Amino acid sequence: MPPESAVSQAAGALDPRRWKALIFIAIAQLMVVLDGTIVNIALPSAQQDLDISQANTQWVITAYALAFGGLLLFGGRVADLWGRQRAFAIGLIGFALASALGGAATSQAMLFGSRALQGVFGALLAPAALSLLTVLFTDAKERAKAFGVYGAIAGAGAAIGLLLGGTLTEYLDWRWTFYVNIPFAVVAAAGAMLVIREPESARNHSRLDIPGVILASTGLVALVYGFTRAEHEGWGESLTVTMFVAAAVLLALFALVESRVKAPLLPLRVITDRNRGGAYLALGLAIIGMFGLFLFLTYYLQVVRGYSPVRTGFAFLPMVVGMIIGSTQIGARLVTRVAPRNLMVPGLLTASLGMLLLTQLSLDSSYAGLLMPAMLLLGLGMGTSFMPAMSLSTTGVRPTDAGVASAMVNVSQQVGGAIGIAALNTVATSATTSYAEEHGVLPIDPAAMVEGFTSAIWWAFGILVAAAVVAGLLINNRGPQARPEGGKGLGEAEPVPVLAH
Repeated sequence: MPPESAVSQAAGALDPRRWKALIFIAIAQLMVVLDGTIVNIALPSAQQDLDISQANTQWVITAYALAFGGLLLFGGRVADLWGRQRAFAIGLIGFALASALGGAATSQAMLFGSRALQGVFGALLAPAALSLLTVLFTDAKERAKAFGVYGAIAGAGAAIGLLLGGTLTEYLDWRWTFYVNIPFAVVAAAGAMLVIREPESARNHSRLDIPGVILASTGLVALVYGFTRAEHEGWGESLTVTMFVAAAVLLALFALVESRVKAPLLPLRVITDRNRGGAYLALGLAIIGMFGLFLFLTYYLQVVRGYSPVRTGFAFLPMVVGMIIGSTQIGARLVTRVAPRNLMVPGLLTASLGMLLLTQLSLDSSYAGLLMPAMLLLGLGMGTSFMPAMSLSTTGVRPTDAGVASAMVNVSQQVGGAIGIAALNTVATSATTSYAEEHGVLPIDPAAMVEGFTSAIWWAFGILVAAAVVAGLLINNRGPQARPEGGKGLGEAEPVPVLAH
């Protein structure tokens, strides 16, 4: 006899265990987001312990980014085909095993391999988590609350990772930045298997688009690696340029193939929809500014101001608080009453105001007078805008495409992060070098570094304003009453035929 929840969903009712499911989905999402920054804090200690050369240190980050970014669309579609609960559980177990391997690493090759494995399983886990929310929460008000929690974690998790990473590294050992993932994964996987049941009607029974998988994965790997290499080797370096050209060709071929095959990996209707496309683009632009900010503020606080890793983590707490309030108390409460654009645009402009304040950084800027209010504004703005953006990214999509639509949210974040770190770091380095030459000091002089940081933050401010403009011009969804594509969507399931007995 099928589980009660499966029967109720087949009849069109809401899963009675959906709120319990949200707890375990949130734990998994927190683990993935934490991992994005927690390892950065431990990197110097791991480098020294495993005797990793300076040139090879980047592979601790790059190995994960390439695997995760390259396989996201594949992972999203596999979740649609296999079932999201299964993909979610497998992703969690694999991520935990890869984390254990990383914590036990005895060589740089072992560490790099574990990071790549984390990326592989993360690419399966992240789209499955978001698409489970999409298919489980179909009531507009409940969906807003669920996405409010998810958006708060997605935004604040990176800052929490700085705090947790600093604490673990300073008081325990860098290996615990990997081991800490294991309890998260075990609890979330156990909960997934016991509690989560997805509607059978949301499963996709098409064949896997192998040419699409190859073109999308290689194209995204080339794109992410191009931006990663540009950060270290420069934008005009031959291999960097080759990667960008290869990415453009492969992704163009991917779009061509997807327009012609019967069961595409990424149905073009998912991204050509004006509102979803606008949400992906606005989200990607916002992430460009955010990732650059985390990088520069971390260096400013630790290198220029001499903060310890733990103190640096605590310094980011106003941003965490702001994101939680913006996502759960502002975004989630208003998204069912006002159009998404009317939350995203003010939210992004509020965040840009916080970024504008940070352009005034100096060698002795007051934390309470400048840094804290700026980070609070950034958190409030990002939380308010991320929540409706993530919800809109999967609103109205066909249930059978929920996994790949969710993967596109992660793709926009991953590519945005790669662009943000590479492009803004280039701006900062150039400004620092110019200041050093002009004033006859070394580039490591604190004043030269601050000049570089503020120059890059000015660009981040402009990018956030551009994200607000994109949201204002492209997004015209009126809210939860808008009809999904084809007249049916996640909130309007196909009628279930009544069988005669």
